Amino acid sequence: MAALCEGFTLCGLGPSGGGVGLGAGVLALEPGPDSDHVLLTDRGRTATLFKVSDQKPLGCWSVKHGQIITCPVVCNFETHEYIAVHDDKVLRIWKDEDVNLDKVFKATLSADVYRIHSLPHGEPLVLFKGGGVRTLDVLLEAPQQEIENFISDEVIKWSEALLEGQEPILIFATEKDGNFFIYVQKFKLNMLHKYKLEQQELSNPLSFTAYIKNQIITLLCLYSNGSVYKVLIPLQRHSEEEEQILSKSLLLKLLVSGSVLKGTSFVVLDKDHVAVLGSLTAFGEESKECLTIWNTKFQTLQTSKELPLGTSGQLWCYGEKFFFTHGKVLTVIIYKCETSSLAAAVGKLKDSQTSDVSSFINWNTLSDEELVVSLQSQQSVALKSESKMTLRSRRNSVAKAQPDTLTVGQLLLDIKDSSSAAIEDELKQLLSKAQMPDFQATIGCVITALVNRCKRDPVFYPRNFLVQLIGKRELSYSLCPDLMAVALEKKDVHLLQICLQRFPDIPEEITYTCLKVFLSISDDYLERTDVNLDSVICYIDIESNNKEVKTEIVENGFNNELEEDHCDTAFAKETHLKNDGEFCPVGPQKAALLNAVLHSAYSETFLLPHLKDLPAQQAVLFLRYLHYLYVKSSEKITTTLPGVLSPTINQIMDWMCLILDAHFTVMVMLPEAKGLLSSLHKFVRAQVRFYSELNKIEGSLQELQRLKRQKETQTYSIEVLELI
Repeated sequence: MAALCEGFTLCGLGPSGGGVGLGAGVLALEPGPDSDHVLLTDRGRTATLFKVSDQKPLGCWSVKHGQIITCPVVCNFETHEYIAVHDDKVLRIWKDEDVNLDKVFKATLSADVYRIHSLPHGEPLVLFKGGGVRTLDVLLEAPQQEIENFISDEVIKWSEALLEGQEPILIFATEKDGNFFIYVQKFKLNMLHKYKLEQQELSNPLSFTAYIKNQIITLLCLYSNGSVYKVLIPLQRHSEEEEQILSKSLLLKLLVSGSVLKGTSFVVLDKDHVAVLGSLTAFGEESKECLTIWNTKFQTLQTSKELPLGTSGQLWCYGEKFFFTHGKVLTVIIYKCETSSLAAAVGKLKDSQTSDVSSFINWNTLSDEELVVSLQSQQSVALKSESKMTLRSRRNSVAKAQPDTLTVGQLLLDIKDSSSAAIEDELKQLLSKAQMPDFQATIGCVITALVNRCKRDPVFYPRNFLVQLIGKRELSYSLCPDLMAVALEKKDVHLLQICLQRFPDIPEEITYTCLKVFLSISDDYLERTDVNLDSVICYIDIESNNKEVKTEIVENGFNNELEEDHCDTAFAKETHLKNDGEFCPVGPQKAALLNAVLHSAYSETFLLPHLKDLPAQQAVLFLRYLHYLYVKSSEKITTTLPGVLSPTINQIMDWMCLILDAHFTVMVMLPEAKGLLSSLHKFVRAQVRFYSELNKIEGSLQELQRLKRQKETQTYSIEVLELI
C-alpha cells in the first residue's frame, strides 16, 4: 500500500505570502547539494535554496532588473557550485558564499540553452534548443564554440539525463505539427538516435518521465485521455532506419469510480508505483484537483488527496517527498510506498512500517478526536514493532503500556472540557513518566489540544503550564505553530520570550510581530508582568536606570558636541543626550524581551520586507536600544556583554544594519533621529580611528614580544626601548 502524510508549507508564492515572493510562479524545483536541500527557480529573476526539514531558505540570488532566468538553476554535485542561464545565452556560476550575481563567473554562449541537467557523479550536461548537447567543462573551454542544430523545425517539450553505469545518457522529446519525436544522445560513442513516437488517436502526450535498467530505457508517457503508456527503447539500436517508430503499450488507465483522472504531470516512485497530479471530473460535479498514487502492477488507486485551492499542474519528487504548488504556497507532502503485493494493493496489508507513516502526522491539522485516535494507533504500532522480544515479555510490556496509552487518550479528551486545575494535574502525571514512546510528538499533540481549547474558550489559558512545557522541552515552532499566535493575542510576553529563545524555526513574520508588540507595550505595563531578566541584569542598573535618564535631560540641553554640530533646537539637544549610548532608553523588562528577538534566527531576505512596516517611532526606539548595547559591548576588550543569553556584538551589528536598511530614508527625515544618527556616526568613527591606530603599532608590539623572548632579564631591571 501507499500513504500520503499531512503536508506542510515550504514557502509562499505571492508577495503577500510571506515567502519568496514568486509572483510570476515557479519555473522548476531541482535537488540541492544534499538530500534535504532543494533549489527553487521562479519565472523571473530569482533562485532560492531551501532546507526542507527546517522550512527555511539558506540563500537567495537574483539577476538584475531586466534580466530573466530562462532555465532552471541546478547544482553541480561535483564542485558544489550553482549554474544558471539568463536571457537564453548568458551562463552564470557561483558558490554559497557569493551574494551578487553580477560579480560571479559569466560566459556568453553562441546558442540558446534549453536546459542544464546535473548528474550525481559527472559533469552537468547542457542541452541547447537546437538539439546540440555539451558537457559543462567542454563548453567552458570555448563558450563561443558553434553548436549543432539538429531540430530546426521542432520544439523541445521535455528532457531528462540518465546514468547507465558511468555513462551519461540524455533523452529528450520534441514536437512538430502534432507529431512527437524522441532523441537519445549517447556521449561515450558520441551518437544521437532519433525515434518517432507512435501516434494516439484524439490524444497527445502531456508529460514524460524515464528511467534506465539493463541497457533499456523505459519511457512513460501521460496522455490527455487519462492513460499512461510505456515505451521501451534499447540502447543498442539494431535497425538502420533513420527514423524508427516506437510502439507503446498501455500501462495504466486512470479511472476513479468510473470517472477519468485527467493528469497534468506524474512521477515514478518505484517499479510498481506512480504518482499523478491532475483533475477529476465526476458526472454532474465540478472538477477537483488531486494528488494520487497508483499501483501499476495491480492497476489500483492506492491513495489520493484533494487539493481544493488548485495547482499549477507541476509535480516534483525528491527523497520521498512530493513538491507542488497549492494555491499561493509551495507544499511538501511526505509519502510512503510499501512492497507491492495483492494485499497491499487492496489495502489489507498489516505491517509494522505503518509506524513510519504515523510519525509524520501533522498534529496541528487534526481535530481533538483524531488526535486521540492517531496517538493511540501510533503507540500501539510502536509496541508491536518489538518483534525480537519473547512472547511472555511482549505480553508484559503491552500490559504495562496499556494504561499509559489510555491516560494520554483520556487526557486529550479531558482537555476539551475539564477545568484548568484538573488538566494540569493530569499533565503533571503524564510528564512524570520516565518512558513514553515518541515523547516529543506526544507533547506536541498535547500543546495543540491546549491551543485548540484556548481558541474555543477565551477564558481558558493555562499560561503557567505552557511556560513550563516550552521552557523544559526541546520543541519547535513547526510542532505547535498556533501557540505563538495565541500568545500574541493574549500579549503573553513571557511565553513569547521563551519561544523566541528556544524555537529554532520561527518564521520571520512572527519574529517581526513579536518585535512590534514588545516595542508598543509601555514600560509601566511590563513592570507588572513576569519577564526573565537574566540577559540584562548584569549590565543594566535596574534601580536607577530611568532616574539617570531624566537627570541628564534636565540640564538645559547643553552639550559641547551639539554646539560643534550647530544643532540649535533644544529638542535635538535633548534627543542627542538621550541617545549618546550612556543610558538604556527602555526599561529592563522591555530590554530582556528585545534581547530575545535578537537571539531569534532569521533570513535577512525575508525579514527585511516586514521590518519596513515597523512604525517610525518604534524603529527609532529600537535603534536607540541597539546603540546602547553597541556602546556597552564596546566598553570591554572582549566585546561581550555579561549575563545569560545576552546578545553578541555580531547580533547587535546585524540588527542595526537591518533597521537602517529598512528605515534609512525615514531616519534621515525624522528630527528626533538626527541626534541618534550623529551619535552613531561619531561612535563608529571613533572606533575605526582607534583600531586604525592599533594597526599602526601592531608591528612594534610584535617586535617587543620578540625582544622580550630573546632577553633573559634579571630579578630587577630597567630597559629603555626606542620605537621608530
